[in-house]
Amino acid sequence: MRLLLAIAVVSLTSAGCTTMDAGQCRGANWYEVGFRDGLAGMQRMDTAYDDQCGRHGARLDVVAYAKGWQEGLWESEARRAHGGEE
Repeated sequence: MRLLLAIAVVSLTSAGCTTMDAGQCRGANWYEVGFRDGLAGMQRMDTAYDDQCGRHGARLDVVAYAKGWQEGLWESEARRAHGGEE
């Protein structure tokens, strides 16, 4: 189980560090992106995404990202408080 968790965290974390192309920026569900980042315990990345996507003429939905990030962070904390990631 811990191996699966480690793989998931690495995958989620590395996904947050990748650059986004124009199609990904325009088609992103910003709530889901924020939730993923929060669940992985990452700090908010909306400024970085805004910079990346701005280069492609796309804007992120900061409100949706922030809501998803906060809810993902709460979920991450709740899972840790209950002794697992299930």
